[in-house]
Amino acid sequence: MIILGLDPGTAIVGWGVIDTGLRHDVSKATCVAYGVITTDKSLSDSRRLVAIATGVEAVLKQYTPDLVGVERLFFARNQTTAMTVSLARGVLLLIIEQQGIDLMEFTPLQVKQALTGYGRAEKAQIQQMVKLLLHLPGIPKPDDAADALAIALTAGQTAQFTDRPPRS
Repeated sequence: MIILGLDPGTAIVGWGVIDTGLRHDVSKATCVAYGVITTDKSLSDSRRLVAIATGVEAVLKQYTPDLVGVERLFFARNQTTAMTVSLARGVLLLIIEQQGIDLMEFTPLQVKQALTGYGRAEKAQIQQMVKLLLHLPGIPKPDDAADALAIALTAGQTAQFTDRPPRS
């Protein structure tokens, strides 16, 4: 199963693609690719959202995932940031639904719990688990891409133990 993880943001959207194999076994997952979609801060919000949409559509077309995991905004101290990230999330969710791809959403707490067994794990611990679980030579950079891979792993782990087959 090919799984795409997305870490939404307005300036940077992290993405990571993993393959759990025919048996959908996340313990044998491999990293296919990862990266970020960046937007120019001088652009209007609407143009930044178009850039995000275009970038995500290109990733979906290139990797044709069976499942997409997206981070759900859980808490934000800065309401302005929360609003713009919510706009970016909305674009991601719309594109995924339009493509008919199965979608799962996770809070940062759920991702931490899934990868480390501890919902208050530090970012460095999550990054280390991504490196170990995907047998990578180093921690993926930038952080947004590592976060996206963590979301993909969480989606794979969750899908492995649910009765939610990917849409065909």
